[in-house]
Parts: sequence; structure tokens; C-alpha cells
Amino acid sequence: AQVGDGCSIAPFAVVRSFTSLGPRCKVHSGAVLGGEPQDLKFKGETTYLRIGAENEIREYVTLHRASGEGNATTIGDANLFMAYSHVAHDCVVQNNVVMANNVALAGHVIIEDYAVLGGFTGVTQFNRIGKHAFIGAYSLIRLDFPPFFSGKGLDDFKVQSVNSVGLSRRGFSEDAIKKIKNAFKLLYVKRGIVMEQAMEELRNDAKNSDDVAYLVRFIENSRSGIVR
Repeated sequence: AQVGDGCSIAPFAVVRSFTSLGPRCKVHSGAVLGGEPQDLKFKGETTYLRIGAENEIREYVTLHRASGEGNATTIGDANLFMAYSHVAHDCVVQNNVVMANNVALAGHVIIEDYAVLGGFTGVTQFNRIGKHAFIGAYSLIRLDFPPFFSGKGLDDFKVQSVNSVGLSRRGFSEDAIKKIKNAFKLLYVKRGIVMEQAMEELRNDAKNSDDVAYLVRFIENSRSGIVR
């Protein structure tokens, strides 16, 4: 295990083998970092948990190593993992992410920058949450959730709106938010339009907006499809 400069590790927290902590991380009591993956295919191979700088890891959080020789579960910088949240094997959590109490990620999930996941939310394996997304509490994500939007629900999960409050707090201009709202209307509000037509219009709009261009790439690269 490797612990960076300026980290604090509270009593009864555990940092296991093949785990690295970047500088200035704060690990609270009962957290377990680098536990073996909960994967039936795992046979004791050498895998890793790599954590960046300035993460806060609250009580009883579990962050697991990857499964498969040489693979790594990767955590970026400045994330907040609230009590009892769980990151499974082979996940990627980027930067400035907030996972509230009891959020659980299955294996191979990707959470992008500045995403916020409300308490008791679950994300099924191989899915991806886009940057600046906001997921309400008690939600279950079974498909990729696009960037910039907000949604909530368990069996009846719905994409609700653009995450305007979060975008404003992150310095997005009114014009940038307006373009994202237009994209949202194409995908989720406008009636009588199929996905192919929506994507054609979004690609045209992307010429004048880096954010819409990113949204287009997110959808095009989705393996499981996006929440509709």
C-alpha cells in the first residue's frame, strides 16, 4: 500500500495491499480501501485500487480493487464518498464527483467529472454517468445517463430536465445552458421525432457548441444505449 503526503486515516479504517492514495486524502473510521473484488471470476490475481488527491472517504465506504491480472479500479481527485457508499471492481470515478450515502456502483461503471448521485442510488454494471449529471435519491440506473441532465426514479426512472443549477454553479454561461436545453428538448421533449432524426439535428448544433458536441460523442459511444 502507498499513502501520499498529508493524508489522514482514522482509527479502524483499512488500507489493503495494492492500494495507492494520493496526497491530502481524508479516510474516516470503518472505511475499507482495496478489498478484493466481489467477482466470482477473481482468482487472487494482482490487481489495484488507485486513488488520486484530496478525496474525502467517509465512514464505512468500500472501494474495491479490480478483477483481472494487472487491472485497476481508478478514483480521480477531489471526490466525496459519503457513508456506506460502494465502488465495485474495475470502476472509474473521475474528479469532483459526489456519491451520497449508500450509493452503490456495480462493476465496470464510469462516473464522469462533477456528477452527483443522490442517496441509495444504484448503477448497474458497465454503465456510464455523464459529467455534470445529477441523479436524485433512490434511483436505479440501468443504461448510460447523458451528461448535463438530471433524473430520478427506481422502476419508473425518468430524465427530468437539464441540471441548470449545477451548470450555473460550475460557471456555464446562459448561452451554453440554452444550447444544452435545446439538445434536451430534441432528445426528451419534442414529439414525433425518432432518435436518428434527433442525432442528426444534434450533430448540426454541435458545430457551435463544444458541450453539445460532447453530448453527441457520449451517445455515439454508448454501448448499452442512453436512458430514454
